[in-house]
Parts: sequence; C-alpha cells; structure tokens
Amino acid sequence: MKTIQWYPGHMAKAVRMMEENITLCDAVVFVLDARCPAASYNARLSALAGSKPVLFLLNKADLADPNATDALLAQIRRSGRQAIRISCTAASSLRILREAMEQLVREKAERLREKGSKKPLRFLIAGIPNTGKSTLINLLAGAKKAATGDKAGVTRAKQWVKCGGFELMDTPGTMPPCCDDQILARRLAYVGCINDEILETDEIALALLGELSKLRPSALSERYGIEEELTPAEMLDRVCKTRGFILRGGEFDYERGERAVIDDLRKGKLGRITFDSAADLAAAGLARPEE
Repeated sequence: MKTIQWYPGHMAKAVRMMEENITLCDAVVFVLDARCPAASYNARLSALAGSKPVLFLLNKADLADPNATDALLAQIRRSGRQAIRISCTAASSLRILREAMEQLVREKAERLREKGSKKPLRFLIAGIPNTGKSTLINLLAGAKKAATGDKAGVTRAKQWVKCGGFELMDTPGTMPPCCDDQILARRLAYVGCINDEILETDEIALALLGELSKLRPSALSERYGIEEELTPAEMLDRVCKTRGFILRGGEFDYERGERAVIDDLRKGKLGRITFDSAADLAAAGLARPEE
C-alpha cells in the first residue's frame, strides 16, 4: 500500500503563523474527530499552547460510537485534560460548548473584571484539516463567519471572528510533518482529513472494508448484505453487486464502489463508528494508558 504523506507548504507556514500569534490568545481549543481522536491529534500543535489552558473537543460525535466516545473522553479527562464531546452541526451543542469555554478562562475573566477591563478573551482554534474548526466558529458566531467545506484544506489563512465576549482565531488545518503510524493515517483518510486527490482510492476503500469487517461487521451486513467472511476485494465485489455498480459487459464499476464505501462512512450511512482505541490515545500522547 502506498505510504500516506500530506504536508503541503501552506501548513508549515500556518504553524509559524500560530507560533507568532499564540501570545495574543488566552486559551486554545483543540478540535478532534470523535471517530479517530488519536489519529486527529497533532502533538506539535498541542505543544504550541505551552502553559495556556486547552480544551479538547471531540467533534462529529453524532457520527461516532457513543459508548466508545464516552470511554475515550473519560480517559482523556483522567489525564488531567479538559475535554467535551459535541457535534458542531447541531445547535444543541452551543450551550455545552460555551459553558466549557467560559470555564476554561474563568480565572482570567475574573481578573479582567476586577481591573474593570472589557478586553475580549481570545481563543486559538486549532486542529488538523476537516475536523470542523470553521463549523465550530460559525456555531459560536450564530452566522457563517468562516469558510467551510467537506474536503480537507478549505481554510488557508488565519482570521479573527468576534463571538459575543470572545474573539476566535480560525487557523488552517495542520497535519504533523510525517505520518509515522500508517494505520492512523489511513483512518484520517477514511474520514476526510487528508485531501482525497493525493490518495489511492482503491487502497483506502479496501483497507476500510477490512477494518470494518473486524470492527463493525453488522454495518457491512446491513448496508451491503455481506454476511459471511470475505476478503476486502470480495467485499468490494459484493458492494458493487448490491448497489448496482455494473458496467456494460457485466463488469463491476469498482471506482463507483470504492467511492460509495468511503462516502457511506463519512455520511454516517454505515452507522456510528469509532476507529481509535484507548491504546491509540495513550500511544498518541493524548491520554495515559489504561490500567
């Protein structure tokens, strides 16, 4: 399988920009994908926060297994980090998000009030591509203030957005310079955090089918009628047959089948799935190992 590697030049520039602007911020909000929080954690960005308070958001929780999310969230919190689960596309998440952010900077806000200062508190919104940073900002602002999209790399420059008593710095999604763990890298490819244009779609689709057969075989059964144990290639044949992706001459349209598997996952049509485990979180440095 081709090694997944994606670190375009604008990402290095974005890291330098954040390093230059972090002193202007009072706290950092780290946006992770709840389906793969370990894979979507960039330790380099976390180190950038220094001693500033950090809130970890397990976003897109509506697409992740709720029990797995609760367990991973508890593991992160036991490591002394502040973290919540939300879905930035749901208005119901706004109250939970605001309360968590207010709690994060409560001490700083009290000191400013004592001084009679009306200076707005500033948050750096950080994370890897397509985890929902801009959607988060739009949720807080109550309007479309930041550009969003369903592909990685939409935000290319910083922008300040005023949201009530907060000011938020939207930043470009930034991957680690290298993807050492290719299992985690593939999971990022599954959920759309890596630009599809640089990926081998057939390899990603087959890897996804293989992982789903172990992690959630019921999803394959319900969506594609795959009941028995098959190889990933045989499963792709079944997907094409079930969905009617057949070319003239009776050959399977593998390109459509591969795209369908990936799109079904991203749109939640395979159910609520979480790929990362407690061991993955510990290995990524996001939480302590489970005892």
